[in-house]
Amino acid sequence: MKYLALLSGGKDSCYNLVHCAQNGHELVAAASLGPEPGKEELDSYLYQTVGQDAIEFVARALDVPLYRRVITGTAVEQGSEYGGRSANHKNGIEGDETEDLFELLSTVKHHHPDVKGVSVGAILSNYQRVRIEHVCRRLDLITLCFLWQRNQRELLHEMIDAGMEAVLIKVAGIGLTKSHLGKSLAEMENTLIKLNNLYGSHICGEGGEYETLTLDCPLFKHRINLTDTEIVIHADNDFATVAFLRIKEAELQKKPPQARIALIPPILDDKYKAIKHAPLHFHPDIETQRPDISSQKFCHPSWSRHAQSYKGSYASVSNVQVDPAAHNNYTIEEEVKKCFHILSDCLAEKGLTLSQIASINVFISSMDLFLPVNTVYATFFGTSPPARACVGVDLPEGTRIRLDCIAFTERNSLDRQALHVQGLSYWAPANIGPYSQAIMAGERIFISGQIGLIPSSLSLPMPRCLSQELALACQHIARVTLALKENSGGGWEGHTQLSIFWATRIDDLPYIKQGHNCLQTPRAPLIFLVVKELPKGAFVEKQVLLHSGRCQVIDDYDGELVVENMAPDFEEGSREYGDGCVVHWEVSWFKANNASCAVIYLKGDFSDKMMRLGDICAAMPSILESTITVRYFYCPGVNDTMDTLASSIFGGSSLPPITPVPCRAISNSTSDNWDLAFCIIGESDIL
Repeated sequence: MKYLALLSGGKDSCYNLVHCAQNGHELVAAASLGPEPGKEELDSYLYQTVGQDAIEFVARALDVPLYRRVITGTAVEQGSEYGGRSANHKNGIEGDETEDLFELLSTVKHHHPDVKGVSVGAILSNYQRVRIEHVCRRLDLITLCFLWQRNQRELLHEMIDAGMEAVLIKVAGIGLTKSHLGKSLAEMENTLIKLNNLYGSHICGEGGEYETLTLDCPLFKHRINLTDTEIVIHADNDFATVAFLRIKEAELQKKPPQARIALIPPILDDKYKAIKHAPLHFHPDIETQRPDISSQKFCHPSWSRHAQSYKGSYASVSNVQVDPAAHNNYTIEEEVKKCFHILSDCLAEKGLTLSQIASINVFISSMDLFLPVNTVYATFFGTSPPARACVGVDLPEGTRIRLDCIAFTERNSLDRQALHVQGLSYWAPANIGPYSQAIMAGERIFISGQIGLIPSSLSLPMPRCLSQELALACQHIARVTLALKENSGGGWEGHTQLSIFWATRIDDLPYIKQGHNCLQTPRAPLIFLVVKELPKGAFVEKQVLLHSGRCQVIDDYDGELVVENMAPDFEEGSREYGDGCVVHWEVSWFKANNASCAVIYLKGDFSDKMMRLGDICAAMPSILESTITVRYFYCPGVNDTMDTLASSIFGGSSLPPITPVPCRAISNSTSDNWDLAFCIIGESDIL
């Protein structure tokens, strides 16, 4: 695609251009924001403003037109989010410096209407990324952010090897002095690594320790020579000198064409290569691998009602769909809108809104509907939308979409943390669509369903390969979790309490299980489901729910509530009956608060064993009592006994919210061909 460079003149904004070129994108213009004339530096939260005297030289070295704008705004919104979460308040904030960027990029797009992307040199700053992506979304632009989440030691060394010549033009970190100004990355590499080892300083300056000016780069057609400079000291003390290099005069020197060298990192980390290299394989005859359900029909549960529950800070709404009898009266777009109005009304009963949804599952009757469904879906959310999984299932005739969700009531802005990365990178797939990679709501971490996309292109591996798709999906989950942990300030472990693998071919299940076993993860409830379709025709999708591990407990010494990091307990059990009926259960829970996930699998006709099934489930009464939502997975040919089975498991006439999900096959880690499964999420009702 054609793109513009968001240019600071520093090493990161310039080196990202090399990766853009390596990935086949075409640079057509540059854009830069800076202080008003006469001001050499501005205290901006968002932009590098030192070195603006030389920015014209950088653009000329690239041989592209430069568009500039003076920063007039300030950091009005300094939180982790920018713009409102609701659809009605998702635009910018008047007076914020982010809006200067919006105006600048609007100008560039007016002069270059074919521009589709924006190069951004962000490595670690969520503050910067969130605001740039917000502006790009409003202008229908895609951020190209190939340095995002890269290992800083590796990245700095890579820049030097690639022929990047950048010099320090500002120092403001411990161990850096005015004597380091004007020194190149190659000269500073050992010092920067040493300061990282001693004080935890960021090797690439992501903590503001230093800033750079690029003098040469593989994309430059001219080299920049600094002919007259001056050191300006802002503060000189024993802790950290703050000083910058004033560029008084510079010149361009023509240089011969240079190879564009950028070391593209491996698609898979070593840990996940083990999955790819396991003896998993691609089945060439896709159609013969799909479950044959032609001889068996789904006996869909008779109920079509939605339900909701509320426990503590969490709320759930299940089985949201349009009355099947009204199907012919709605377009698919109208059906989606109707579902969201139902969902909104249910949440409003407890004073909640759509913007407080943490996780949502979207079940559609055909992936051919994905685009119109997604287009309407996007109109209901603004900044930091919910985590999401979307799969195609064999819904009852007359139903094209079914939803369920979990919402969360936060008491302050730190209670809910979102990771919504929308830029192309090597890290994990961009969520250009209206959903976040992850939402941390209280101590729950909801990770969006991940398919095996190559992050830099958002395409599936070619030729198609089950093992690589599975390895990528698992790696995406891990990287998203780590980035969320860093973004939220850390202090938590992140224990998996539930893993769901969605697949489209029954013969793939043994290989998916084998690949999962390569990771050697702690035990947690695990379920493998074969469904009709997955987004982009993927072979496998992985969805997980984690818990931070932080639990409130009463201190033995003074009786006060304190927070401790804990690991969940895991238990499983089975019971077989002589007539072929089998029940198996897997449970993960925290004894301190009953935050839990469980899967109960059943095979056979339990119509005369309801009381005995209840006896089995009585082994975990506190967990079942804490249930906030249930998904009921069922296969073709299974009789409609959902109400009766649920009553036997949960007891009484008041059932938790349940969403029926038709599946073509259900499996756990050791056994296949289960008839149905109850997937349960529980939470303490203690605030």
